[in-house]
Amino acid sequence: MRQTWQWASGLILVLVVSGLPVAAQQHGHQQMMMPRVPADKLAEARALQSPLPSSPDIIETGKSIYEGKGGCVNCHGVSGRGDGPGAATLNPPPRVFRSQGFWRHRSEGEIFWVIKYGSPGTGMIPFGGMLSDDEIWTVMQYERGFAGGPSGERGGPQGRGRHQGRGMMKHQ
Repeated sequence: MRQTWQWASGLILVLVVSGLPVAAQQHGHQQMMMPRVPADKLAEARALQSPLPSSPDIIETGKSIYEGKGGCVNCHGVSGRGDGPGAATLNPPPRVFRSQGFWRHRSEGEIFWVIKYGSPGTGMIPFGGMLSDDEIWTVMQYERGFAGGPSGERGGPQGRGRHQGRGMMKHQ
């Protein structure tokens, strides 16, 4: 009887432990799928598109902002894995820019909005008082490069094409 109990306990432990990576992966996927823009601002945010052309100079400037003035590296990490020194205490964890899914499921306007206005309930503070709109678009071009695609490529569910505006948004 004792041997059966040990065997069953071991089997349960193996099943639980082997399921943890799947549960963590599903949690990460659920976090990626959750919009960070308030519902009443989502349509407005999705309509925004970068006014900047894709260029190596803009990407290099974006890297400087990411690693310097913007401080993005502190939470999102040197390589966009969400593993910067400030990430350990954040719940939910910072977005992982290396994920193609992140870029596919968020329009560039949504990402812009979250950088500018922050994300309540997360560690993402608003950077609109620190970075200009063009600086936010610039750092986004650099961040997009973490996923392995062209950094200036347009993407996201509503993010195809270009918008003639400057990507400015009124926030109430």
